[in-house]
Amino acid sequence: MMFDAFVMVDWSAATVPRTGRDSIWICWNDKGGERLENPPTRHAAKSILADWLAAAVQRRERVLIGFDFPFGYPAGFAARLGLSGPPWRAVWDEIASLLHDSEENGNNRFNIAAEFNRRVSNGCFPFWGRPPGFDIPFLGPKHHRAHESGGLAERRLVDLHIPSAQPCWKLLGTGSVGGQALTGIPVVRALRDDPRWIDRVRIWPFETGLQPPEQGAVVVAEVYPSLWAVSPAEGEPKDAAQVRSVARFFAESDRAGELAALFAGDPSLTPEQRFRVETEEAWTLGVTAARQRPIRLSRNAAEGAGRSQAGEASGVRSYAYIRDPAEISRRSFALIREEADLARFPRHIEPLAVRLAHAAGDSAILGDLEWSTGAVAAGRKALAAGAPILVDAAMVAAGIMIEPNPIICTLRDAETAQLAAAERTTRSAAAVERWRPHLPGAVVVIGNAPTALFRLLELLASGAPKPALVLGFPVGFVGAAEAKAALADFGHGLEFITLRGRRGGSALAAATVNALASTV
Repeated sequence: MMFDAFVMVDWSAATVPRTGRDSIWICWNDKGGERLENPPTRHAAKSILADWLAAAVQRRERVLIGFDFPFGYPAGFAARLGLSGPPWRAVWDEIASLLHDSEENGNNRFNIAAEFNRRVSNGCFPFWGRPPGFDIPFLGPKHHRAHESGGLAERRLVDLHIPSAQPCWKLLGTGSVGGQALTGIPVVRALRDDPRWIDRVRIWPFETGLQPPEQGAVVVAEVYPSLWAVSPAEGEPKDAAQVRSVARFFAESDRAGELAALFAGDPSLTPEQRFRVETEEAWTLGVTAARQRPIRLSRNAAEGAGRSQAGEASGVRSYAYIRDPAEISRRSFALIREEADLARFPRHIEPLAVRLAHAAGDSAILGDLEWSTGAVAAGRKALAAGAPILVDAAMVAAGIMIEPNPIICTLRDAETAQLAAAERTTRSAAAVERWRPHLPGAVVVIGNAPTALFRLLELLASGAPKPALVLGFPVGFVGAAEAKAALADFGHGLEFITLRGRRGGSALAAATVNALASTV
């Protein structure tokens, strides 16, 4: 076989985060099964692809990646822009230098098209299409019908082979692949040039020619999913069905020894046409003849998403999901760093913040994270010295994965229940009373009860020995936000880490301890 893994990416130029229909879909197909992802943004998609590719390259696997937008423009475009060097690469570099694509999908693709029109024609040619209210010079709302007089073809050679293909100049409306190319080419370029695998990745056919690529390579190609007659399963978005079916088709073709022929393109191309394709216009993988007919799918490639081949054979339903624990962690932390605003965190706090977002499954909580200046240093020092860890609930204790520090929870002791009844308070508050002998230099971890945190602060205010660090993560609608605000405002040199507001819980409290211990 030529490849070990087959990836299909359905791209989107959306200006806001979006999932479901008309959004980004990615399918990764290899011997372990399928992974189907629907990232809401281009930044998230790039991160997913980079993580998957990093793991595959480390395993020395060969990967075929297909993107569903044009990789090139009709011949002469680079020259009309005044660019030098290999035409395809010059255009890619120019687009990448001009594109601004925010983490929330905001992008300036219409401005780029207008700038290209200005440089090519000093008018509204060759790109067209802009949204209502986006009134800028050098970009018209409708097709200008000026290609014959303007000196740049409306369609590439390969587009003439596909009756339903849309022009790469089209930026708005059904099949507006122009916007996908302007936002997608910089992502493919960045993946291509990543120093971790720059010597192994090749763009077909620009860097390989119209021929099968060399063994051991990662190959990135332009693909047009509508070449395949795909029938989505009930409730399945068409885009999801397409990436799944096309990835399966390439995998099956490779196993059957039929994939290599697809890399040759149309054998009837003249030498001059091949030169245009290989240096500037690109080609679409799977197109092998003029007026290319729809490609038939096997039953396995066409059937619904979420089932492995073994599942289909046995009638037992299985799901496409990541099974490698290391990859799950890599993906999780990469997504957190993609989504979260980590710039406000000092370097020594950032790893802890990322662990908290991971434990919560929500990077938005980090906006409420608060800490004292010496909190991390104090916690690390105490844990390294074997200080006791005082917890308010057994669930907190269960989540702490360090040793040999003693973990003390007095909540369920008989004496605690008696004290709570005598003092007419909660057992959580009474349990804190019984921490007094252990408080000096301890790490206090409260992940459940607001009353435990309130009582701890009362004891400290009355002169009880001070712990090395207080981790305040009580959760709930009554008292949690107030208790944590009191901790943050307590002063008296008390080192603390807390999460303002109602959110918190045992998992977050334990994750904080584990994060501190991992850097001891």
